[in-house]
Amino acid sequence: MKKPLLIIAFASFLANAQAPAGYYNAANGLSGASLKTALSTIITNGHQDKGYGGLWTGYKTTDIDKNYENDGSILDIYSEKPTGADPYKFTPVMNQCGTYSVEGNCYNREHIVPQSLFNEASPMVSDINFIRATDGKVNGMRSNYPFGKVGTATFTSKNGSKLGNSTSSGYSGVVFEPIDEFKGDVARMIFYFVTRYQSKLSTFSTGNMLGSSAFPGLQTWELNVLLAWHNQDPVSQAEINRNNATYTYQGNRNPFIDNANYANQIWGSGSTGGGTTTPPTSTGCANETFETIPTTSTASYLTRNWTNSGISWTATDARTDQTISTKAITVRDGALTSSSSANGIGSLTVTTQLKFTGSNGTFNVKVNGTTVGTVPYNTNATTTTINNINISGNVAVTLENTSTSNRVAIDNLSWTCYSGTSRQVQNIASEVSLDQNTLQISPNPISNNEIFVKGETQNIKKAEIYNLQGKVMQTIEQPFKNNRNSISIKNLGQGVYLLKLDDSILKFIVK
Repeated sequence: MKKPLLIIAFASFLANAQAPAGYYNAANGLSGASLKTALSTIITNGHQDKGYGGLWTGYKTTDIDKNYENDGSILDIYSEKPTGADPYKFTPVMNQCGTYSVEGNCYNREHIVPQSLFNEASPMVSDINFIRATDGKVNGMRSNYPFGKVGTATFTSKNGSKLGNSTSSGYSGVVFEPIDEFKGDVARMIFYFVTRYQSKLSTFSTGNMLGSSAFPGLQTWELNVLLAWHNQDPVSQAEINRNNATYTYQGNRNPFIDNANYANQIWGSGSTGGGTTTPPTSTGCANETFETIPTTSTASYLTRNWTNSGISWTATDARTDQTISTKAITVRDGALTSSSSANGIGSLTVTTQLKFTGSNGTFNVKVNGTTVGTVPYNTNATTTTINNINISGNVAVTLENTSTSNRVAIDNLSWTCYSGTSRQVQNIASEVSLDQNTLQISPNPISNNEIFVKGETQNIKKAEIYNLQGKVMQTIEQPFKNNRNSISIKNLGQGVYLLKLDDSILKFIVK
């Protein structure tokens, strides 16, 4: 049996795929439709069409399981069971379809965006960025239905993927729903498609999912489903590995894997056209454009209080300014804090700009007093999204200026609700300790296949390596027997990982 997932305190950190230096420079500082267009240009350049038959060759490097069983089989999102034994396995090449009648017969080429929508035309029909190796039977059952939340299932695959009637707001037809582990993967593949091929969307069939124009590129109901999945299921190491292999094979990348922030910077948490966040209706989640800030004594730095959309705000050592948008709150030696919202927080998006004096810096972002990330500011307006905070229940959010003198304007702050399964960040530290004193990894970052641990290790019974999404990458029983002071690791890509030694956790970097 595979180990159950461990949800950890570093939920706001996303491992980065290895895009070449400068690959996304043309997209810097953009948002909304402009960012989408810039990314489209970037990922169109260098794209090599290897042909429909070439997908079989590509899958031998792009769709190999290196993160679950790690056994060289095909990683099929419609049959993979992340925490248990898979119902069947596919050997690359040997188990290509072929014909099928039941699950497990063979794997074929699943167009996450159905090829019927673009009339099987090139280069879409062979673009491996959104075409996965999946079980033939399940692929056939999915057919050309859009993705959404299933109410009553008429078909359920052996890993729990479902076909049935939609309960997603705005659409009542038949939809297909993958398991939670791969919902974000599906969302990011579709985001890639409507970005890469935005100039062609007006010539495609919409199929109850695509939009008919470059922006937003998706029907509103589908966009809202996919943004929720993107935020709830963060980028995994398996996606990063596939993105890197795809770049080697095809010459372009999925930008929403390389930088998960792009999705919310383009569409917000739900698009109304223009890339801004749809204001929540009676949800208690924030969409603060600072139009309701008290305007008296705007030149003085005071403690200011106001209420908007059911959330009260307090800004200390702050004043109001006409700046980035119509109005902003400028914080000097202080912080901006919300009242408590009962609907949790999924992701947070903030626009900042250093005003008047000072130098570049950051805000510490805290939820219920615990830091979940940072928001940078500089002389230009900068929009930053912290994804995958994913804290349910009552939450209060604080942006705390790390400088005592920099005057920083804050505008267009918003956060998405979150009601899914989560661990309160302030409780996680009581379950495991981040032990960087009695035990230490040295050197760190590591550059070979061994982790050297300094400290009292003789009595440690088990070592586990996790990525920052909580997936078990490797388990070693009695790792330091025979007076060893090192642990051999395997198949870890570049990135940040956690080493759990009994009840202690150490963070390390693979370079």
